[in-house]
Formats: sequence, structure tokens, C-alpha cells
Amino acid sequence: MTYSRRQSASFREIDRWTDGVGWIAHPDEDGLRASHAVCGSEGLWLLDPLRAAGVTDLIETVDDPVAGVAVCSSWHTRDADWFARTYDVPVSVPTWMGRVPERVEAPIRYYDSELEPAIPVMRCEPMPTWTEAILHAEPHGTLYVPDSMGTIAPFTVDEERLGLELLRRLDPPRSLRRLEPDRVLVGHGEGVFEDATRALEDALAGGRRRFPRALLENGPATVRSIAGALSE
Repeated sequence: MTYSRRQSASFREIDRWTDGVGWIAHPDEDGLRASHAVCGSEGLWLLDPLRAAGVTDLIETVDDPVAGVAVCSSWHTRDADWFARTYDVPVSVPTWMGRVPERVEAPIRYYDSELEPAIPVMRCEPMPTWTEAILHAEPHGTLYVPDSMGTIAPFTVDEERLGLELLRRLDPPRSLRRLEPDRVLVGHGEGVFEDATRALEDALAGGRRRFPRALLENGPATVRSIAGALSE
């Protein structure tokens, strides 16, 4: 299955470092939706979180109070409401992001260009119904790309450790080229922690050139992924 809609009885921990941790709520799904808890200057931010039994215990291992829930893609509302109620915090959504407000019942905090002072946001609108907020937590060199990039099969080809979503290979987020992150977190799959800047540069520079192979290898999986997202 591309995306599981049942409540998860377990999760897989991923992407642990000093200032955060991640988890995959449904390790058996093809889409491998990833969620993260990332430290900022105002506290701990839950990025695109999915509920799973025991995940609140994992979040508590990061020694910071939860500041808020952040939905970073128009297709990542996920379990934002549940986490907002659990921690009594608002759901943070960019003013320019569609789809999300009508799917959230918790109080919404709108922002424009930064989630908080330490986490600026890059606005990304690949197409009318697809908007995402790419976050750069500058103090600890963490880049989070919700949908445009990933590390699982529908995103990567050849020897790529980090790859572009199929359609984004034709129009990659070039603004990311100026960044030199220590790690790249993604909304689908585990993050890249080793030589992350080089992996990012390779993905952006070779995305268009590798499009024909990506279309052949990842086309069917991309269609299934889109169909799964539309069923939300």
C-alpha cells in the first residue's frame, strides 16, 4: 500500500541528532511518510507529524517543550489536529498555503516567511494545488524538504542518496543551491546526514539529466503516490 490510513501500533525511529529526532509511523507503507521533532529558538517544532503508539515518549526524549505543530506541505495535514490537542499548541500554516486550513479544527497560527526567528521558510509552489514550506533551521544546519525531495525509490535513481520528485526534476528548487546544510530531512524516507551538502548539490544538478531514467523507473510509483494522496 502507498499510504496506510489505519492508526499505527508502532513506529520506527529515524534521524536522531542533538537537536531533533524523526519517526516513520507506518514502516510497512510504500510512501514511508516521515515526521520530525526539531528544536528552534522557541522550543520544539513537530513537522508534519503522524500519530503512532508511543510516539509522545519519543518526542519527550528531545529536551525541549513543544512550541507548535507545523504543516509544511498542502498534502501533509496528517495528524496535526491530534498533536495540537495533545500538546495544547496551535497548528502553524503559511498564509499562502491552501488545502490545510479547511482540514484543521485546532487553532491555526499563520506566518509568512519564517516559522520562528531561527527557522526561515522558502516558499515553494510547483503547481496550483501543491505548495510546500521548505524549512532551514540555521543554528544547527538542518534543511527540511517536505515533498520536492526524498530518499525512497519513487524519488531516487542511479546512485542518488537524495532525489527530486519526478515532476520537480523538470523544475528543481534552485534556491536550495546556495545552502550548505549539515543534514537534509525529507517528508518521505530517512534523512541524509553524511555529506549532506554534496548529496543536495548532486540531486539539484543532475535532476533534469536523469529525468528519462526516473520516468521509466519511478513513473508508476509516482502515479500511485499521487493517487494515494488524493484519497486523503
